[in-house]
Amino acid sequence: MSRTRVPTDSYARRRVAVEIVQPVVDSGRFSVKRTVGEPVAVEADVFAEGHELVSAVLCWRRADARNWSEVEMRAMGNDRFRGCFDPESPGAYRYKVVGTVDRYGSWRAGVAKKIAAEVPVDTDLEIGARLLDDAVDRGAPETVLRAAKRLRAGDASVVDDVTVADRARAYGDPALATSSSELPLAVDRVRARYSTWYELFPRSCASTEGAHGTLRDVARLLPSIAAMGFDVLYLPPIHPIGVTNRKGPNNQLAGGPGDVGSPWAIGSSLGGHTSVHPDLGTLADFRALVDTAHGHGMEIALDIAFQCSPDHPYVHEHPEWFRMRPDGTIQYAENPPKRYEDIVPFDFESDAWASLWKELRSIFEFWIDTGVRIFRVDNPHTKPFPFWEWVLGDLRDRHPDLIFLAEAFTRPRVLERLAKIGFNQSYTYFTWRNEAWELREYFEELTAAPLADYLRPNVWPNTPDILTEELQRGGRPAFATRAILAATLAASYGIYGPAFELCVRDAREAGSEEYLDSEKYELKHWERSWPFSLAPLLTRLNRIRAEHPALHSNASLRFHDTDNGHLLCYSKRDAATRDTIVTVVTTDPFRPQSGHVQLDLGALGLVDDRPFVVRDLLGGASYEWSGPRNYVALDAATLAAHVLFVEPTRAAGRTRSEERP
Repeated sequence: MSRTRVPTDSYARRRVAVEIVQPVVDSGRFSVKRTVGEPVAVEADVFAEGHELVSAVLCWRRADARNWSEVEMRAMGNDRFRGCFDPESPGAYRYKVVGTVDRYGSWRAGVAKKIAAEVPVDTDLEIGARLLDDAVDRGAPETVLRAAKRLRAGDASVVDDVTVADRARAYGDPALATSSSELPLAVDRVRARYSTWYELFPRSCASTEGAHGTLRDVARLLPSIAAMGFDVLYLPPIHPIGVTNRKGPNNQLAGGPGDVGSPWAIGSSLGGHTSVHPDLGTLADFRALVDTAHGHGMEIALDIAFQCSPDHPYVHEHPEWFRMRPDGTIQYAENPPKRYEDIVPFDFESDAWASLWKELRSIFEFWIDTGVRIFRVDNPHTKPFPFWEWVLGDLRDRHPDLIFLAEAFTRPRVLERLAKIGFNQSYTYFTWRNEAWELREYFEELTAAPLADYLRPNVWPNTPDILTEELQRGGRPAFATRAILAATLAASYGIYGPAFELCVRDAREAGSEEYLDSEKYELKHWERSWPFSLAPLLTRLNRIRAEHPALHSNASLRFHDTDNGHLLCYSKRDAATRDTIVTVVTTDPFRPQSGHVQLDLGALGLVDDRPFVVRDLLGGASYEWSGPRNYVALDAATLAAHVLFVEPTRAAGRTRSEERP
């Protein structure tokens, strides 16, 4: 505003400052993320000059609605206010904080001091009555009018009436109000926050060794996967695979006539991104699989990989979408010194970018029409941010129940930007965090603001591309440890199914994270009945997750100190149900480890001087603990962790303390 002009009346009366509204992502440029039923807690500094009291209201609405809902915010001290609301359905929302001078409250506080000091207040009572008259004029109920009459009759007891004060504040002068800017909120369905993924290759699901699996074979396996407690079945690309430069076993550059190739080399004369590989079945088979999954309480997540085989129909029908080299050849995908001759990337800098964007959006729309609501997006960090912001926003405007998982093992800032612009979940670096100290450091970062306000981790101990050195060296104990960590540290986790379940740990070569005889390039036949399979452990972990609300969110994750660097201790607590889980894991797959945990009892809802009982949901034993310092002993070869349910009251019956050294 120009200082040479006289301010407007509304500007002059806006005496309240509203500052430091939280949560907020990049000053409101991007949406804060929450899920249905997850309280949205908002804080702000709200204050005015002098000694006048102020009040604050939290307002919210769906982005497509006109009217605001509101709730009064609670003063926390030092001019900080807090309020909460619960969004009831997925979609885009807006929220703001409105602060105003509480004239009646300020009057009330001053008069109370005068009364306590036995100072005459006859005139003051009339001032209060007039303030209540103003509130009545703005719609305050009859009780406020009666209170005004009592003040005029000299009844000073009205000053102590909290209900009248609340009504007067609720009908304060709107001209004295100041509003923060409106901030965006993206509300997703619960599965965006809490989900359990199982990945498999449909072509490896045949019951007969050597046969090519089908979508019907996948449907046959669904009951056993659902019985293990997984609620999302993720399928790599199911489209026709190119023939040109098709890869052979172990990523050999030249495949033979019988080689099946990589599913990510999408497209052939049989079709492209909206076709089903004929060896897998038909589109009708896929729709039936989606319906069958729903019948088992599961969803199908489909891989979306925006890249093509040289044989893809797009290459011939829309050469303008691809980059040509000066020698007239098409630009293959590269990650120097690697070159992927079986894949050609789209050219997002093409002059025909607008038609490309629309076509890629139509791929999502096609599979949405088949009933898919969850997509795992391959390598989104190699496509422009503006494209993702546009396409994800547009799709979610029409389908607010969609969930997009970003497979972006990339630099932190890039991963974070993808989360900001619309991806509901993100792969993380958990895969390579092995030591207790680095796991703690990383998850403290993931679960604290500002990162926790927009990035939801989905942690995977392995993928078809990643067999870590930890799993190669540590064998089954390492697989068990990583499963427990993934299932209890994060509300969403996944495994590359059969390979993890069966503890496959043979690398293609020393120093490589590639699997020997990788399923990416050949058919596999998995012996799921292997006696040392991790299926029983995964089933138990997923049952624990389902039965304990504390594990459905990352918001309450707290770490507790230990005196052994190989032991990691952390807890989660659900405020609504008071469900509390304490997990102690050994990160050493080779040797037994023991030591003491130092619990923050307050974070567990416990009192310092009372013993309490913890029940091990993995091992089955119960222990009576007392105070913050307690002893544990673990061996990854037999029992890699305690997943302890903290009994809400002292349990009856037999308990035992672990033997102390």
